[in-house]
Amino acid sequence: MYDDLTYSSMEAPSYIRFFHASPGAPAVDIYANDVKVASSLKYEAFTPYKRLKPDRYYITVYPAGTKTDPILSSYVDLRPNMDYTAAVIGTPDDISGLGILDTARRIPPNTTQVKFVHLSPNAPPVDVYANDRLIAKDVQYTERGRDLIIPADTYTISLNLAGTPTTVLVAPRQNLKEGNYYTIYAVGLAGEKPPLQIISALDKASY
Repeated sequence: MYDDLTYSSMEAPSYIRFFHASPGAPAVDIYANDVKVASSLKYEAFTPYKRLKPDRYYITVYPAGTKTDPILSSYVDLRPNMDYTAAVIGTPDDISGLGILDTARRIPPNTTQVKFVHLSPNAPPVDVYANDRLIAKDVQYTERGRDLIIPADTYTISLNLAGTPTTVLVAPRQNLKEGNYYTIYAVGLAGEKPPLQIISALDKASY
């Protein structure tokens, strides 16, 4: 799903969604050039994609219901005909932002596209498996794996300590449907609360 923020132009628009991936941080309000684009966004939640004019935007993030002391502020540049996820990441005493380009390749019938993004601030580098298939290797915090086309199916997603057979997280029953584009995020804290977990999100090219 996406929202139309009064965009009108002959130029191809940009699309951006916001993702609260900072474990332990409060719900947030988010502004782009002083226009509110997210209200009371809770940990693990996404906004719909917002359609915006390609431009540079000043993004500010506040604890929900306030607008005095931002917990994060940053510029983002949006290019025409591009889809983005802007994630609020890190721990409450070290919050930052991360822009993720939601790329989409042409995919054959009976397949799906996946990529992995590591957003757990205290987890080590990981290898990522879909069933027994390696889909991302030695991915560190804030890094992403490459886009990969795999058969559409229901998978068990596993995270192993990079370069080892030691599994640190198993997420069964991940239904990756034909023709869809997914980003698989690792969020939370290893060995702490909220715990390390997998979130599989549909990217905009899916609809």
